[in-house]
Amino acid sequence: MEITSLAHYKGKTFEVGFDNERKLYLHIDIITDFGVSKGMEIERAELKKIVYASNFRRAYEYALYRLDYRDYSAQEIYEKLLETYKNETLCLEVVKKLARAGIINDERYAEKLARKLVESKKYGYRRAKREMMQKGLAEDTVNNALGLYDEVYEENIMCLVRGKYSRYLTDISDRNSVEKAKNALVRYGYSYDEINRAVAEYFE
Repeated sequence: MEITSLAHYKGKTFEVGFDNERKLYLHIDIITDFGVSKGMEIERAELKKIVYASNFRRAYEYALYRLDYRDYSAQEIYEKLLETYKNETLCLEVVKKLARAGIINDERYAEKLARKLVESKKYGYRRAKREMMQKGLAEDTVNNALGLYDEVYEENIMCLVRGKYSRYLTDISDRNSVEKAKNALVRYGYSYDEINRAVAEYFE
């Protein structure tokens, strides 16, 4: 297979034409790395490597673009890449490169996410863990991050009881209102033991 044309397309991208009328659009770095030039004869195996390298570069740049806007777990960014590039091997290699460079780090991401969920949103352990597991984080990583807040959950539930849900807790004999408060706290991820203890303490 012969490269019949090599012309600037836009930015740092070049259009590469072949004698079978196929065209590729390659970044200048790929052109340079593989020594692509007009008149060059190229075997299919070598062309396959060039295409893979080009797609890898695009996927890596796409991942960096996504990560500019917010943090992702390794699993999340892998899934985003797979939606676009449909190649499991390529996407996994991109994720590995991001991890080696320290651009993604599940432990760091878990710590930041735990802080947000527990300190800002005041979720209980159960809700926080569920939210974090849905991000594709390993259970050990999630447990380690949430373990830093063992003493905070009790403070948080009392803060919710005294503040946001105090309107339901004006009369201990009003079982409907008390249950509304308790059900809301269940949705926040607190256990029934934690909730009953907090409500009892509030009325005391």
